[in-house]
Amino acid sequence: MTDYKDLKIDTNIPEEEPARQEYFMVKCHELIEEFIIQNGVRPKFYVSTFGCQMNAHDSEKLIGILLKIGYDEAESEGEADFVIFNTCTVRENANQKLYGHLGSLKKKKETNPNMMIGICGCMMQQPEIVDYIKECYSFIDIVFGTFNFYKMAELLYRRMSGEKQVIEVLREPEKNVENLPERRKYSFKTGVNIMYGCNNFCTYCIVPYVRGRERSRTPEDIMDEIRKLVDQGVIEIMLLGQNVNSYGVNFMGESEIIKANPDYSFPNLLEEVCKIPEIKRVRFMTSHPKDLSDKLIDVIERNPKIARHIHLPVQSGSTEVLSKMNRRYTKEQYVALVEKIRNRIPDISLTTDIMVGFPGETEENFRDTLDVVRKCKYDQAFTFIYSIRTGTPAATMEQVSQDVVNDRFKRLLEVVRETSTVVSSRFAGQTKSILVECVNEQLPDYVTGRMDNNILVHFPGGKDLIGKFVDVKLTEPKGFYYIGEIAD
Repeated sequence: MTDYKDLKIDTNIPEEEPARQEYFMVKCHELIEEFIIQNGVRPKFYVSTFGCQMNAHDSEKLIGILLKIGYDEAESEGEADFVIFNTCTVRENANQKLYGHLGSLKKKKETNPNMMIGICGCMMQQPEIVDYIKECYSFIDIVFGTFNFYKMAELLYRRMSGEKQVIEVLREPEKNVENLPERRKYSFKTGVNIMYGCNNFCTYCIVPYVRGRERSRTPEDIMDEIRKLVDQGVIEIMLLGQNVNSYGVNFMGESEIIKANPDYSFPNLLEEVCKIPEIKRVRFMTSHPKDLSDKLIDVIERNPKIARHIHLPVQSGSTEVLSKMNRRYTKEQYVALVEKIRNRIPDISLTTDIMVGFPGETEENFRDTLDVVRKCKYDQAFTFIYSIRTGTPAATMEQVSQDVVNDRFKRLLEVVRETSTVVSSRFAGQTKSILVECVNEQLPDYVTGRMDNNILVHFPGGKDLIGKFVDVKLTEPKGFYYIGEIAD
């Protein structure tokens, strides 16, 4: 990023990105400095994030931009002069949670004339939601979506310059802008977006409608970003996409690598990242079972840098339900894929997403799901109840009784606990390399880190270990985590 002192703010507004956003960051910074002179205090912001790891990564950029502009970060919504919600719309309860937050902030905004509230992210890509915000929450200052995420500084400047309400939600992506400021949660590990959007159109899912069709960043662009992160001390990278297995669709820019190898795909990219000496561990999220290839399994098997963890959402164990979901694999194909992965990579940890109560789900369908859980033996399963998303095909299908859904959900949780507890304890007594993330807040004089399979480990240690790999003996399994001690 350009430093403020290096940017001539009396020139015409740049047309190219990210120079245009750098310009507006400078202009916002001027207004923040005026605010400080007039009020004797620096304003604070708070970013509240809902949803997936891609949303969390986007919020790191929001935070980076606001810090660059000159805000300080608040510890809670209640302390902030500018609260921005980065929304998710995968499930209905996320919408209701947002509305609850907005209602609680309305009175605070009435007593603080300088306070601003912004909403962005996936939820704002639904026109009916934006209309509802306009009608029922007219006190909201800024609204934008997923396709112009990078323009926050520009939109904020318009609001700070006198516009009463700034709403800009694009229906289609116009461009992709990287190299914006970001404040990472960890200095030594971070995520890198390798693609955006989704082409799968699962019948229950709103993501293709709010994130758009799949667009892949070029290998050159991705590798350039990773090398810059390495220069900043990053040693672990997570490659992010709605479905990383389909990386290679609709490249966003010219690529000499793709011209030389038109079949370049995710396994190729994964292998290239592993060649960077300073990168010690590589993760990825998320894989769709329909196109997890033998080539990808080969690459994971022969590269010890790649974390022994695959998140492989099954959603349902019933072939009939999977067909209605448009998942494009059967129960048998999924179980066979899991068996193939485990045979090739015996120490792999598998996690999954499971949905209960999809429209038309019968008791027999549900028992198929329980059967898959028992056969696949997940280290962890993220379970949830189907939620109607307006605008998706499943919303018009016959819904399952809530009492039946609640009973099935309870039964599923029991089976998940039974299997996961046994599976996740299989490493007891072994010594594993742990990347230390933080000081443990509950256990005095302990730190917390992760094995390469993503399982948490708590062990005695000090903050000097944060960001380092430590060999730890796993002494006590605790279900979804371990207690350990530094190996001799």
